[in-house]
Amino acid sequence: MSVISPLVCILWLLLSQWISCQYHFPNRTCTSQTVPLLIDVTTEQLETGLERGLFTSVDLVNAYIARIQEVNSTLNVVTEINPDALQIAAELDAERANGSTRGPLHGMPILIKGNIGTADKMSTTAGSFALLGATLPRDSAIAAKLRAAGVVLLGKTNLSQWANFRSNNSTNGWSAYGGQTFGAYFPEQDPSGSSSGSGVASSIGLALASLGTETSGSILSPSQVNNLVGIKPTVGLTSRALVIPISEHQDTVGPMARTVRDAAYLLQAIAGKDPDDNYTLAQPFDSPPDYVGACNYSSLRGKTIGIPRNLIRARANNAPVLAAFEQAVHTIRKAGATVVDDVNITADALDQYRNGNSSIIVLEADFVTDLPKNYLSNLATNPQNVQGLEDVRNFTQDFPPEEYPDRDTGTWDEALALGFDNTSPEFWAAYQTNLRIAGPEGILGVLANYSLDALILPTDFSAGLPALVGTPVVTVPLGFYPSNTTVERNRRGTLVSDGPNFPFGLSFLGPAFSEASLIGYAYAFEQRTMARNQVQPYLVPQVELAQVVGRRKIFK
Repeated sequence: MSVISPLVCILWLLLSQWISCQYHFPNRTCTSQTVPLLIDVTTEQLETGLERGLFTSVDLVNAYIARIQEVNSTLNVVTEINPDALQIAAELDAERANGSTRGPLHGMPILIKGNIGTADKMSTTAGSFALLGATLPRDSAIAAKLRAAGVVLLGKTNLSQWANFRSNNSTNGWSAYGGQTFGAYFPEQDPSGSSSGSGVASSIGLALASLGTETSGSILSPSQVNNLVGIKPTVGLTSRALVIPISEHQDTVGPMARTVRDAAYLLQAIAGKDPDDNYTLAQPFDSPPDYVGACNYSSLRGKTIGIPRNLIRARANNAPVLAAFEQAVHTIRKAGATVVDDVNITADALDQYRNGNSSIIVLEADFVTDLPKNYLSNLATNPQNVQGLEDVRNFTQDFPPEEYPDRDTGTWDEALALGFDNTSPEFWAAYQTNLRIAGPEGILGVLANYSLDALILPTDFSAGLPALVGTPVVTVPLGFYPSNTTVERNRRGTLVSDGPNFPFGLSFLGPAFSEASLIGYAYAFEQRTMARNQVQPYLVPQVELAQVVGRRKIFK
């Protein structure tokens, strides 16, 4: 067998990029930058390239698949590549050639989390073998909206199994079906969860962007540790129909992208009412606001931003986060905002939030109800015949690849031991506690009582209360841990939980359906800091779009 030398590979890379440029721009001095690099590319750059004929959607799909194949054995990010992706891309290219596009995302490859249902050749498993081979009668509303917007559903990403709602002793980014995902900013980096694969995929350009889901922190946390913008929408802004659920009161679907503007494009495509999810019918508008148009450099000017300081906790290892947060406050003031400090939630709300059990009661009782009602009962085929949580638990405990009992079913055990579901008076009492401590005594009370436009917090502290009351949060890159940070591992020793160059974020919090305002504030901050660019991942795919285009032109 002949072996191609590294020098030949490098020469081939340079030649293919040059040929691609010369083909399209014969009168221009060409560099590989003519076709954008996929780790930094934006929606608008791809749209421009597609419109100008620099490349096709088929080229994009081929490039992204090659990038996935290059790093997936190391980072374990993508569990499914859509076998129809190339055909779909070709059909979308044909539409564009005929002068028709479905919108700004036409022909753009996007990855979605493995709990978002699709009625195609891909599996929807939430990382569990209990659902492998199960099929749906139709796409989830989210997948259908993406297709209608011209998106190429490139594949599905790994996640913390069951969206991190199975075990008391598992790890972020692990699922029985998908294995262990790692972040790309340090070897064996904890990717956070539960939208782990979506976070890592977007961070290193395995697709233009990705979708995650959140019940409490599952978009925000993996977005910040993977140096991304994450939008956790208001519960009811995006449909959850045929998305594997945890809690109808807290679940939401949102974008994870490298820029605020890219995240806004994706949110624009998936927001809106859906008769199959009655929470969306409470939207206070017939059509969603213009989230892309909200990206205005001056958005912070004249706004009043609050800091609920008693939600921020100093820890032994978060001094860099707190220092960067104080610098962010300075930046926001310079952008024209008034910042009001110490707009704190009540002492009782803080105690209930940190020490009470109402939040877990709501999730457990919802899961017992919602899993069979909103998902399992809607399956077209169900090979393992799992009809409810007890069936899923029995399968998990009996099927060796699920790694039970090493990874327990403690969360499910507690949910089934409750003895009630979300129709009971006991549930209602816990839910009302959540609404009180996050609402009038919590962040909603603070926003109203101080006449604030938004709150800011380090993303480490931003997810919990908005989760309880279903309100939106946008996280944006803020900074990185120093290069001399001590490496610490998780309790299993399988992931690096803290280490050099780990990213962290800043969150903007607001009342229900205030996404457009929050996007504007996040964009104004992002454009002034560009913090994402300060550190690069340790592992970046080397396959680039220019190579794919160049090869196509050579062998055409």
